[in-house]
Amino acid sequence: MTTEAQITAWLATQQDAMIAELKEMVNTDGGSYDKAGVDRTGTQVKRFLEGQGIAVEVVPREKHGDCLRGVVPGAHEIASGNQQKNIVLMGHRDTVFPKGEPERRPFTIQGNIAYGPGVADMKAGIVMNMFVLAAFHKFGGAPGPLVGLFTGDEEIGSPEGRPVIENEARSARVVFNSEPGRPSGNVVTGRKGGVFSVVDIEGKAAHSGGNFEAGISAIGEAAHKIVAIHALTDLKRGITLNVGLVSGGQSVNTVAPACQFQIDLRYVELADRDEVVGKLHDIVAKSFVPGTKAKLVIKGEFLPLNATPASERVFALYQNAATDSGLKVGGEFSGGCADSGFTAAIGAPTICAVGPVGGKAHSPEEYLEIDSMIPRAQAMARAIMRLEKAGL
Repeated sequence: MTTEAQITAWLATQQDAMIAELKEMVNTDGGSYDKAGVDRTGTQVKRFLEGQGIAVEVVPREKHGDCLRGVVPGAHEIASGNQQKNIVLMGHRDTVFPKGEPERRPFTIQGNIAYGPGVADMKAGIVMNMFVLAAFHKFGGAPGPLVGLFTGDEEIGSPEGRPVIENEARSARVVFNSEPGRPSGNVVTGRKGGVFSVVDIEGKAAHSGGNFEAGISAIGEAAHKIVAIHALTDLKRGITLNVGLVSGGQSVNTVAPACQFQIDLRYVELADRDEVVGKLHDIVAKSFVPGTKAKLVIKGEFLPLNATPASERVFALYQNAATDSGLKVGGEFSGGCADSGFTAAIGAPTICAVGPVGGKAHSPEEYLEIDSMIPRAQAMARAIMRLEKAGL
């Protein structure tokens, strides 16, 4: 029996074990700002990998979940060229849900469907990566060092995870990001970049009846700015701007002395990012209501995942591996952002959403197709073993 056959046959026996790990992880709090909770899921990952004999390095982070690196050495005693570079299996452990959500809505299974906070996005992908690493450690056959990178703050733009991800990408041969497979069963070959910013506006309070003319309305200024910002949307170029949160004012009978709003910018080409952010700064610097002052602060951002000749070869390789695992997989473009944009921007050939299939992420209806876990794990394992044949 070939090593590939041994690995895929072993993975086929692991569904119950995968579900047990997934249940524990989903039932553990793990919102991005809950460092203790995200680190508990990290402890679970570390315990599993070390139990398989896999060395794990913890990269401490100050505010958010620590990063973990599980390393499985390659099969070649004397490596050269691409064999020296890491094959990276990537995923994030944090979710978007508030503390206590797993207690309110714990892991459940109905037929072939599993539910729970983060079940698809992306705790199933984390579990899949854990078992793929274990399979290669057990049977060998990796055509180079395998690195499982488990981060803890992707849902808020990876403010502390990004430097770790980018450092990993610099020595990466290829990156498989195990975000959930699309409901169609496809993987993601392209993603938009995103910039998330906050605008604070200062006006002047005054009684809106007795002293109206002495006031300077920060809310009035925000209204002008929001209209101008939304006008920057260019759907043909894939550029969208959305002011999704607004807060401000003191009372209904007071001219508003302050206002704040938050902007979500999405784009396709990196050059568009600089152009639109420049226009945002111009709008924020302009006072539509005389006497107001405003500032814009970028709170986080993702880079786009754009196809390259190398990433297209990775996709073709994965597609063939998926076919041999009984799957029909195409490539999709997503308006959502992910850490895969950071690795692609460094130059690492990257493919995203190779995790188990799920949908309705970030909602109470989030679901995972359980019977996709084994075939997607097998597809990743086959793709890894065939890197050299694909010239990667």
